Amino acid sequence: MPVFRLLFILLLTVPLVEITLLIQVGSEIGVLPTVLLCIFTAALGATLIRIQGLQTLMRVQQKLDQREVPAVDLVGGLILLICGLLLLTPGFFTDAIGFLCLVPEFRDWVARRVVMRLIENARRNPDNTTIIVDGEYWEEDDPQKRLRR
Repeated sequence: MPVFRLLFILLLTVPLVEITLLIQVGSEIGVLPTVLLCIFTAALGATLIRIQGLQTLMRVQQKLDQREVPAVDLVGGLILLICGLLLLTPGFFTDAIGFLCLVPEFRDWVARRVVMRLIENARRNPDNTTIIVDGEYWEEDDPQKRLRR
């Protein structure tokens, strides 16, 4: 499935699911408790993201100090960033996904799968070579460079 089609489907369905859940929860416990619950989950999520983000940053630094590639930890950090956005988005569906991504074992599992898929794609497409062209340039309005030509 093309990425744009998946993104379109997500941008259409996630808000509809969120609205439905907010209406259902609001009708069960009331409007004010629903709003307070959304604020509480956002604050709790932001606190947990900050703690786990700092831990991930320290792991990346340790691996770099040991001259290891921290690929899984970097992808885990990206997952934490997305998780933080989900937790700050009002709603219960995005909060559930965000809190799921806060579970370190789950996040590491997803990060490893992403890294392995990237490695597989790189091996499947060996023609993707980087071409570096060495050269010089100068501004035409620079009189000193013009004199050296």
